[in-house]
Amino acid sequence: MGETELTYCVVNTSQRELLLRGLDAIARERTAVPFATEVLVLDNGSRDGSAQAARAHAAVDATIALDERRGKAANDSELLRRARGRYALLLNEDSELRPGATLALWDALEQHPRAACAGAQLLRPDGRAQACAWRFPTVLTALAGALVLHRLLVVQSGGERTREVGWCQSSALLVRREAAAQVGYMDPDFFVYSDEVDFARRLRDAGWHSLYVPQAMAVHHEQLSTGALPERRIVELARGRDLYMRKHHSAAAACAVRWLTAWSYAMRALAALALPGHDPRRYWRHVTATLRPRRGEGLREAAAAYNREAPSRPSDRIKPF
Repeated sequence: MGETELTYCVVNTSQRELLLRGLDAIARERTAVPFATEVLVLDNGSRDGSAQAARAHAAVDATIALDERRGKAANDSELLRRARGRYALLLNEDSELRPGATLALWDALEQHPRAACAGAQLLRPDGRAQACAWRFPTVLTALAGALVLHRLLVVQSGGERTREVGWCQSSALLVRREAAAQVGYMDPDFFVYSDEVDFARRLRDAGWHSLYVPQAMAVHHEQLSTGALPERRIVELARGRDLYMRKHHSAAAACAVRWLTAWSYAMRALAALALPGHDPRRYWRHVTATLRPRRGEGLREAAAAYNREAPSRPSDRIKPF
């Protein structure tokens, strides 16, 4: 089928069963596209047999098994550099492509030569749509959140047509590798969260843009893969948001966003007191983490602790093409 057109790039962190489901979906997608593809899996220091399972899967061309756990931005950049395709489809291990998703994303970038990224519509396991494309964060978007207008004014993953958006979630994101290389891939200062926002912003500043493609769908099993360490995820989320604002806006703007976002979470905490199934303590932890993003332990510290306990094993073993 000629040179590789598209590379599936999957990062897995200790989610063997979800990884295998995602790889099965990729295998089905590969048979339905009219161009050559490859599959790269980067296992992020897992100890549940994920790397071995990836190597044994018929759809996988190469498996990169890290000794130590790293951040998402660093891992996605590693795969983007190693990929041989003109396009790279970034996938989390908890993303399961629906039939036709690859071709819909590929066609969108083919039809829009200045688009650097195309994001799929993300679905919950029960079929409900998730918000997955947004305007870039600013003081005004934070104000919209504080006024409970976020879904109306900030979320852009609505409608049934392909459209230009600020940024898309990278759980199922097709990237034009030429554009990614131009801006230096993803910034490893973002351990996880806001890494794709920063990436899309730097691409926009370089003259590219992002697309949301609702015809491309992927089931995102988010609640299955993010149930552990909610405290650390809250801290890391606040850090990423603040880092983005300080990097792309002024210190005053970053401060304003912290206070507006904290207000939004405080209102949710208050409402949760009367709503069944909602934990006000969790929303309040968002308040404190947002106001003091540099305090507390996040996922970066969790990874460091995990690495200190990790048994030694050969690193970066790659199954030949």
